[in-house]
Amino acid sequence: MTNDIFGPFPGGPAFQSSLDERQRARYEQLGANLDVVEKRIADACAAAGRARDEVTLVVVTKTYPAEDTALLAGLGVTEVAENRDQDAAPKAERCTELPLTWHFVGQLQTNKVRSVVRYADHVHSVDRARLVASLSAAVLSAGRAPLGCLVQVALDKEAGEGGHRAGVAPAEVGELADLIAGTPGLRLDGVMTVAPLAGPLAGDPARAFARLAEIASGVRARHPAATMVSAGMSGDLEQAVAAGATHVRVGTAVLGVRSPLG
Repeated sequence: MTNDIFGPFPGGPAFQSSLDERQRARYEQLGANLDVVEKRIADACAAAGRARDEVTLVVVTKTYPAEDTALLAGLGVTEVAENRDQDAAPKAERCTELPLTWHFVGQLQTNKVRSVVRYADHVHSVDRARLVASLSAAVLSAGRAPLGCLVQVALDKEAGEGGHRAGVAPAEVGELADLIAGTPGLRLDGVMTVAPLAGPLAGDPARAFARLAEIASGVRARHPAATMVSAGMSGDLEQAVAAGATHVRVGTAVLGVRSPLG
């Protein structure tokens, strides 16, 4: 495999000419999948009366190799997400010259924080005060730019369900948002959720994302710059866009059915 695909200027004829036959086939497959997803987002925006540029596609590259990330960059993808540091850290290092913004979307343990702040531009899964403190310490120690943080909202906890799942109950979002906003080295970017598996909103992503929109509005009332609303995945991105999501996290629809990294 050539390293040309990991250079700083992916895309265009020179990039495509650097691909071998297997890479070119994967490149074409990813491009076709991206076209389908882009049309879905564009159609959802049109149906909701929103401009297409109001919604950012974040491609979730978890379980897929760095080569796929480079091919996506060659196709014009600029935002990618990972959920496990042990996979993300080496992948981000391999892709360091590519013009990519990295989102960490998985549950984050404090012992992984120092590694994550080396490459992540946004952490979508901030759900407790201890994590806020750890992220702040790591960012300040690294001397890097402020880290964008989103409060992970567990909508099932509003109904008393999902007690052990990641995320904070809707009633606790404001307090955690205030803490992030006032913590050195961190920047409050907004809120994130996944469609709940329990409680009254389970199986109804439209209602779930509408509830997130209400919560996001409350956060913005106190913190006007916290405009990110991260919601929607391959199966429910249309409902998320309709409810006002600014970032949709799509993996399977772009990369295919997941299999573990070898």
